[in-house]
Amino acid sequence: MNFSHVYSGNPVDRGETVRRDDEWISDKSKDSSSKFLPLRDLNILVTDGAAEGLGWVGAADLERLGIDTTPIFLGLLNDTAHFTVDISGQEKAVAEFSEGNGFRFVDARSVTDILSPADSGIVAQARAQINWHNVNGFCAICGGETLMGRGGQVRKCSKCEKENYPRTDPVIIVVVSDGDRCLLGQSRRGRLNRTNTYSALAGFVDQGESIEEAVAREVMEEAGIQVGQVRYHSSQPWPFPSSLMIGCHADAATTEINFDADEMNDVRWFSRDEVVSALQGKNENLNVPQPIAIAHHLITSWIDGD
Repeated sequence: MNFSHVYSGNPVDRGETVRRDDEWISDKSKDSSSKFLPLRDLNILVTDGAAEGLGWVGAADLERLGIDTTPIFLGLLNDTAHFTVDISGQEKAVAEFSEGNGFRFVDARSVTDILSPADSGIVAQARAQINWHNVNGFCAICGGETLMGRGGQVRKCSKCEKENYPRTDPVIIVVVSDGDRCLLGQSRRGRLNRTNTYSALAGFVDQGESIEEAVAREVMEEAGIQVGQVRYHSSQPWPFPSSLMIGCHADAATTEINFDADEMNDVRWFSRDEVVSALQGKNENLNVPQPIAIAHHLITSWIDGD
């Protein structure tokens, strides 16, 4: 089956071959045909008006506004080079790209309400890459300054020459079921613990751990439940800051909940009827995540028997 989530479906060819040529990258960063997506404090520039979409600008705009940040090469789309550029702190550019001038900056979560799935995939790439460069300016080995290469695909230490590449953090997220019940919870660290919203259980994959092992460990740690068969469902890039959500279903091998109160606010079994009414917005005692999140689709898939 083909699953499509928000932040997936990025149509950009990331240009593995062309990005090896630093001169080509430099030339394209000044080319009048190239397109640039500005971000400010990791918020996304969009057009403001009847036809809302990503706020692509040209090389002439960057020069006119004195933007001195090195653009990051996203890749090629329709044979046109596409870049993203961080303009945080560059007040002239920020003022230019503001409401009233045909643009506005939008949080990367809410921007999905106005973008196509393909554009949301570009947002995921742009946000994750800019964030990675912002926090990797110095070498973890020797402390030397790192310099961007390959259009933004690598940072190389100016002292020890250690190369550092962007990383994606794998996170399992799972709906555990026991017949006509499914297991949902509230994390103490999440934004759901102040509401009656319950979500699928989730956690980072540890080093030297398979997806199936991570599912079993996280469910045991968070809920005290043993699982049997684990089935992969789909995945979703999650650029907050740079995770890959690996969605799964799992069969419960035990059913008595003993959740970790330091980790979880609550964990409960919910009946199929309760979940259906929550998805329909008719359950005053239960909310489930919105469609932006893979958890919503895992829950819906369980209801549908997929």
